[in-house]
Amino acid sequence: MSQTFAEKILAKKAGLDYTVPGQIVEIKPDVILSHDNTAPIYGLFQRMGGEKVFDPDMHAIIIDHATPAPSTKHAENHRIIREFVKEQGIKEFYDVGRGICHQILVESGLALPGEVVLGSDSHTPHAGVMGAFAAGIGRTEMASIWAIGELWLRVPESLKITVTGELGEGVTSKDLALTIIGDLKSDAAIYMSVEWHGEAIQALPLSQRATLTNLMAEMGAKNSFIPPDKKVFRFLKDRARRDYEAVYPDDDAKYIREVKYDGGSIEPVVACPHSVDNVKPLSEIRGTHIDQAFLGTCTNGRLDDLAAAAAVLEGKKIADGRRMIIIPASEAIYLAALQAGYLETFLKAGAVIESPGCGPCMGNHMGVPAVGEVSISTANRNFRGRMGTKESEVYLASPAVVAASAVAGVIESPANL
Repeated sequence: MSQTFAEKILAKKAGLDYTVPGQIVEIKPDVILSHDNTAPIYGLFQRMGGEKVFDPDMHAIIIDHATPAPSTKHAENHRIIREFVKEQGIKEFYDVGRGICHQILVESGLALPGEVVLGSDSHTPHAGVMGAFAAGIGRTEMASIWAIGELWLRVPESLKITVTGELGEGVTSKDLALTIIGDLKSDAAIYMSVEWHGEAIQALPLSQRATLTNLMAEMGAKNSFIPPDKKVFRFLKDRARRDYEAVYPDDDAKYIREVKYDGGSIEPVVACPHSVDNVKPLSEIRGTHIDQAFLGTCTNGRLDDLAAAAAVLEGKKIADGRRMIIIPASEAIYLAALQAGYLETFLKAGAVIESPGCGPCMGNHMGVPAVGEVSISTANRNFRGRMGTKESEVYLASPAVVAASAVAGVIESPANL
């Protein structure tokens, strides 16, 4: 029986010959991810009667959402997590400053092709860049896995996105993802498995592919998958924690919906307030005033992203009365950016560089806007209050556009500097 990726991998994990959309299966995940919310999950686990987690080696815990701790409340939360990790013998623990959970999971070789990753964070589909089935779940569901090591899942319907040709100069996977979300709308893939196919996708470096799988959470996807290829296998050669076996959809698999794009037709775009699917061509909103530019997050805080911004900022200055905040997605990226000279470029331009973590993406600290201010960001969400202030506006764009806007003081294309 022909199957999509989600149908095939969930059948494999459930010990079945095949599955169909809507079917309920019980599976044991290979990796379970939690971050700063580990402390409240621990409280749920205890109320369920839990004392020892089912399998300490299944856990990956990364403190990233409020790091370094911006308040006593956050510091106490971190203390509880550190004590929990120590008591339970959990080895894969990443403390303050190591990076954002989704980036760490990939670069540490914990998310592997043909495996199931479940995380208590909505952007867990990010790990689909490695060919994993990666899905976000709730805190109660996570506490249950801590206790018994298993969870039931509904087999999702599948959406196939094929991108042919190649992206044009100055066009990134951020533009591609935002274009598709703008076209299909933010509810187009609710509880679906989104598969990415086509030569334009295979031509992308892994860093840009990750932007695609990450942003599908903004279309409601349960998981997002890019078929693993030589780029993935080379990346994992010396970092994969376990042996793995990639899983691929059948060529004649049946999808609930298929859409096709010509990569050459994609142009730079911006998601405007206050919805990710409120997407407009960059050419239409050039000149829009900004107060703050933010480069970072699990969507676009990788080395390629920093390099693109550094190329724009080289020899230039942030506009008077504006500010730019840059946060590498991980410690490894921070170090690589330092060695490449990007951080020096940022500092000379007048930008502020912060320690790896989520920062202002979810409005905790390190760049919360004032009332009435406008931010342009490389993040994944721009709904009202996302960056901590309801009476502010957030635009989403690619790293180069964010950097160019910081220089111009208004939303601008790098080509026009």
